[in-house]
Amino acid sequence: MMQISLCMIVKNEEEVLRQCLDSVAPICDEVIIVDTGSTDKTKEIAQDFTEQVIDFEWIDDFSAARNFAFSQAHGDYILWLDADDMLEKEDQEKLRQLKAELDGTEDAVSMLYHIAFDEYNTPTFSYRRNRLVKREKNFQWIGPVHEYLEVYGHIISSDIAVAHRKSDKTKDSVPKDRNLKIYEKRLKQGEKFSPRDLFYYANELKDHRLFQKAAIYYREFLATKKGWIEDEIRACINMAACYRSLGNPEKEIESLVMSITYDVPRPEVSCRIGDLYKEKNKFEKAIIWYRLAVDVDISDSQGFYQQSYATWYPHLQLCVCYWQIGDQDRAIEHNSKAKTYRPQDTQVLYNEKFFKEYAKKNQ
Repeated sequence: MMQISLCMIVKNEEEVLRQCLDSVAPICDEVIIVDTGSTDKTKEIAQDFTEQVIDFEWIDDFSAARNFAFSQAHGDYILWLDADDMLEKEDQEKLRQLKAELDGTEDAVSMLYHIAFDEYNTPTFSYRRNRLVKREKNFQWIGPVHEYLEVYGHIISSDIAVAHRKSDKTKDSVPKDRNLKIYEKRLKQGEKFSPRDLFYYANELKDHRLFQKAAIYYREFLATKKGWIEDEIRACINMAACYRSLGNPEKEIESLVMSITYDVPRPEVSCRIGDLYKEKNKFEKAIIWYRLAVDVDISDSQGFYQQSYATWYPHLQLCVCYWQIGDQDRAIEHNSKAKTYRPQDTQVLYNEKFFKEYAKKNQ
């Protein structure tokens, strides 16, 4: 059986680290924890699971820290996680099964990454990341911030899911402008940003509500024509959100439509365009876009996936739109479809009650 080394970089993660390691350390043959300057009990917790707790001086470079952690591994494969990640029991069993099935021909294994959940604990925002890599390939992390693992060869897609479970206390412990400051320091040093840097710098600007500047950098990123297609689509969506915050609906819809030049309309794009028409009471046009969100197949997409925009949300909006144009049967039909995804949703239940009362009044 192939051996797996778990490699992690951590700093002040006492709130979540035990949860992470409890979920995955028993499956791994080696656990390597690289600490970049913790001042809480992170290292003590790590030492409950491994003797390989190693200090690394922080130099504003996530890739440097991750590559150092990888260099300490001895297993056939390296699994990487962040301290606020974990595997649910079902996925722990899937990882055990994967470990038993690995034969050494796989260069990397991608896994789902669920980073947001609704009140029913259903994933609402997911994408794929290459989580398990063959050590002898010496794959490297690239980029000081928003780093990525450069992987090639025989890559298989697994249905194993990693769940992002950050605690509120841990959220507050991370400086909100940490990544932004790293980017701005690099700019001041005269560094030329790669297309990927431009994209993620724009994201940081957007997250800090610097919407006008963010839109400028999204356009600069798109102008390079060298980005990953999923990042290009996301840049259009994020740019649209910036223009919405700036009160510029014309630029908002322009940005959304721009995303369609890269690939089929993503459900999020279709729903946002549908929302714009619905806000203007143009319900027939809104219906076209909401239906497209439901019908389009993006099962092979490797990018960000917000499940709500392909499931309950467009059905709920179709319910409203069909009611507004007088098609009561279809309105009820789409509310029922929304209920299959969110059976306790307050709006769905309100609609059901409204339909029953309306039917009684009009018997």
